[in-house]
Amino acid sequence: MAKWFVEQLSGLFKGVLKSLNARLIGGGLIFYFVSLIILCISFMPKQLDIREDQPSPRDIFAEQGIVYESEVPTEAAREEAARAVRPSYKLDPDILKELETEVGNIFSQIRWIRSLADGEGTVEEREQVYRLQELGLGVPEETLRSVLKAEAGQIEAAEQSILQLLRNVFSKGVQQSDLGETREQLIEQALATETIPQDLRQLSAAIIEQLKLKPNFFIDTLLTAQERQRARDEVAPVQVRIRQNEKIVGMGDVVTAADIEALQKLGLLRSRSSYTSLIGLALVLLIAFLLLLFFLYQYRRQVLMVQEHFVLLGLLVVIGFGLIRGINAINIGGSAEVVQLVGYLIPLAGVTMLIAVLFDPKLAVFLAAVFAFFSGVISGNNLEYAISAFVSSVTGVYSVSRLSQRTDLAKASLYIILANVITILALGLLLNYNLTMFSVALPMGVFNGVLSSIFTIGSLPFLETTFGITTSLRLLELSNPNQPLLKRLLLEAPGSYHHSILVGNLAEAAADAVRADSLLARVGSYYHDVGKLKRPYFFIENQLTEENPHDKLAPTLSNLIILTHVKDGLELAKEYGLPEVVKDIIAQHHGTTLVSFFYNKAVNLAKSGRDDPVSEDDFRYEGPKPQSKEAAIVMLADSVEAAVRSVQKSNPGRVEGTVRKVIREKLEDGQLEECDLTFKELDIIAQAFVRVLSGFFHSRIEYPENVLKEIERRKKDANLHKQPAG
Repeated sequence: MAKWFVEQLSGLFKGVLKSLNARLIGGGLIFYFVSLIILCISFMPKQLDIREDQPSPRDIFAEQGIVYESEVPTEAAREEAARAVRPSYKLDPDILKELETEVGNIFSQIRWIRSLADGEGTVEEREQVYRLQELGLGVPEETLRSVLKAEAGQIEAAEQSILQLLRNVFSKGVQQSDLGETREQLIEQALATETIPQDLRQLSAAIIEQLKLKPNFFIDTLLTAQERQRARDEVAPVQVRIRQNEKIVGMGDVVTAADIEALQKLGLLRSRSSYTSLIGLALVLLIAFLLLLFFLYQYRRQVLMVQEHFVLLGLLVVIGFGLIRGINAINIGGSAEVVQLVGYLIPLAGVTMLIAVLFDPKLAVFLAAVFAFFSGVISGNNLEYAISAFVSSVTGVYSVSRLSQRTDLAKASLYIILANVITILALGLLLNYNLTMFSVALPMGVFNGVLSSIFTIGSLPFLETTFGITTSLRLLELSNPNQPLLKRLLLEAPGSYHHSILVGNLAEAAADAVRADSLLARVGSYYHDVGKLKRPYFFIENQLTEENPHDKLAPTLSNLIILTHVKDGLELAKEYGLPEVVKDIIAQHHGTTLVSFFYNKAVNLAKSGRDDPVSEDDFRYEGPKPQSKEAAIVMLADSVEAAVRSVQKSNPGRVEGTVRKVIREKLEDGQLEECDLTFKELDIIAQAFVRVLSGFFHSRIEYPENVLKEIERRKKDANLHKQPAG
């Protein structure tokens, strides 16, 4: 399975590389290294010969303000907290049991020696005393004789008193250092026991003196270590704030560990971990660029194929990373926790909105995730800034995904502000922000939304013009009837103008039905016949009289005039600065269609001998054939509108039959070979055409003749009643 996955991934990677030329790969590498330099600028080491516990060779100042969590004072505070934790002890109950057993054994032997005088083999009292002395109690002989003569109950009481004394002391715990003092205390208490005779008190003291006392209260090393670690963990990281131009260490000053750390954080001195972080960041950025490459290859391959688009996207990516690094370098002053809030100010939504408008919302959402990730990393690996950046960026993308006018960009800032405020409130409550932090973070979120909108509105026209990208906003502007070229078409070729409006309605409905770019289809329809402005009266829709100028011309000349309107349209489009996508529709809206009327007329003249034979190729448009769905839809809408207009006494059935006939003829003529319309989509387009045309050319009710006469009579009567009297 793993081998198959590697082979598939390798094949995909090779396929991507084969489809990209060397310039594209080189451009991608340039954008990668520029982005890497921007993001890793604080990782670049500088040459400073300075070491801990050695005098500094010169004065060193901070080149920028910075707030960071210092490990040196944090570790010192943690050690102090750990030392302040008193050791935890545990009680060993087995020690008391051992002492009780030892006391019991001694008294068992005493009872056995006392019992020797009661049996048949009577032992003299002297022998009993001798055996008691062998116990090593170290008491006088008189005391031992008293023990032999004491009652059994008194012996029992002496034993219980010793056990009780041991329990009272060892149940609380006795440490090693307290053993001597504990033994003396037990002896004193035994001698002071009033429930037993004096001689037995001495016996109890002697027994306690003989016992092997052990400590039963020990330090619990595991529990103590856990409590000390808990105390270390509860110590909050110490944040250090260094202002720009602040002196870090002076010449001749002994450099401390804290000074070394400050120099490392400022990028003036690098440790081994800093270099590994640099390598890690470079690898993560490489992964992000490769994922972007595969995303474009799968879903937006046009960006890779058009060099201007690729350069623009790379530029926007670099700008996004530049904003992340630049905003994070701003020093807003205040306490350490307030300084870090500058991460909420990064206007990444402005970049993602530009990508959504200039390219595609899906691509913008993908890059929003990439930008948000690096925003969190550069802001000090803080997840809250990544979340805020992603939410604001995605909100901006969805706000401009369906633009209808440029003012919608200003409205987008309101949505971004609302999203920022809600996100910051949620994160602040989650992370226990204080009132001061809220008072700084919320205005930053508001300013972020305003700044994002200003950035988008200000840079969009420049990027559109410089890189030749036609956005929906540009198309909306071109659809305005007040556009100079459309006003000319209305005044100089009114028939062509109204024809273009109808074609636009047809094309827009059809494009919506097959999920093509309906706005582009409508605008392309408006301008597809602007070439007729050069000779408007040679086109039937602009002829106000029954006289047709083509009746006086040879079919080859009429054909030339008709064919030329495409070339004339491209010249006017260039003159008026129409975008390339609209020029493409002007050039492709007839494809290589045959001008059949004049071709048949020329053929008939040739057959009658009044003219030379003609070639069909001379009566075809130069093309090219439609290359996109939108161009093909405009072609079909243009032909369908003209065909249906010529139908006499149209009704829904005739309209549908005409529509499907026109589409079939275009299909059989090969005009749809180079676009990606499917048969299913052609059927959907036909249905959309019929639905729209049925509203334009609906049949009127034909009243009977007697009804018409009655209507005329009533009108005359109404006029007579309105005449003044006399």
